Amino acid sequence: MTFSQHDRSLSVFHHPILTVLVDDSKSFIDSLAFQMDASRAVVSFTDPREALQWIRDAYTSRFPGFLPVRVTHDDLTFLSERRTVQLDVDRIYRQMHDIHRFLQPGVVVVDYSMPQMDGLSFCQALQDLPCKTILLTGTADESIAVEGFNHGLIDRYVKKHESNMVGRLCKEIDALQQQYFTVLSRTLRDLLTRHSYSFLSDPAVADRVRQIAARYNFVEYYLYPNPVGILMLTAQGQATLMVIETQAGLMSQVESAEAYDAPAPLVEGLREGRIVPFFWPGNGMFTPACIDWEQYCLPAERCEGRETYYYALFDLPRHLLQEPVVSYQSFLADFARDPDALTGRKRD
Repeated sequence: MTFSQHDRSLSVFHHPILTVLVDDSKSFIDSLAFQMDASRAVVSFTDPREALQWIRDAYTSRFPGFLPVRVTHDDLTFLSERRTVQLDVDRIYRQMHDIHRFLQPGVVVVDYSMPQMDGLSFCQALQDLPCKTILLTGTADESIAVEGFNHGLIDRYVKKHESNMVGRLCKEIDALQQQYFTVLSRTLRDLLTRHSYSFLSDPAVADRVRQIAARYNFVEYYLYPNPVGILMLTAQGQATLMVIETQAGLMSQVESAEAYDAPAPLVEGLREGRIVPFFWPGNGMFTPACIDWEQYCLPAERCEGRETYYYALFDLPRHLLQEPVVSYQSFLADFARDPDALTGRKRD
């Protein structure tokens, strides 16, 4: 999972997505796909019109805009001014059970010089969709690419004949994948940061998540509601919960523990910010079911941002997920066997 150093906030979720390559030269596009990392799922097209239709179908029929928001009305009056917005935060992490999350065509790489349609026109036709675009250019096309970039028709451009073209292209794809999720979850993040999830907009937390993801090879993450934190997954589907507490949150834990006459070392550890709990039998808070409290707590790590955050990494008990995780590794295996069956692509 690669983060852009320029994005100072966390998107609400992040997972691998498809890269779409469009070039009328089959030999070039096959060579480019071959040189990319095997962990990057790629769909290739030599016909830009077919590619446009497939991308549009993908977003309209299989990947409608994700926003776990439900609008309800007053049951008595149904007046529009008495509408209530409800957030189903659980839906965010439940995406991990759906293989289709990996099939979103998030970044489209297209050659500028094609006989059926030039790459700039192709990208312009995608402007109403959330996918990000990279234009591949020849030496003579660079001024056109600059103009397209300046007018917002493309997100990046890469020269086809530069010495490290593939390496540069992969870096740009990684950066745009992060932007894709930043834009996709912006409205949701703005809503959530007004409530119990202010850490989503704290650059210090974003940096720490970035470091942890790199250290432990996590490839996806999701906001988790109870206890509040970030649920991270490896390519193999191993789930780790980064429980994130504030001083106020730890004081709530202290109050709950004292209400049940919890052992003094637990109360003191919580009060002093030395431990972070994950009392899953008690729905996040201490209850008599958690009397062996040591097995539900870990030493606290600190992250100094707009406020002090206390966090710890817990292995998430599988029974809390209710359904099996569809891992990225298993997706890649299925994709390698029959990509058309997964993507819904129909070939003549």
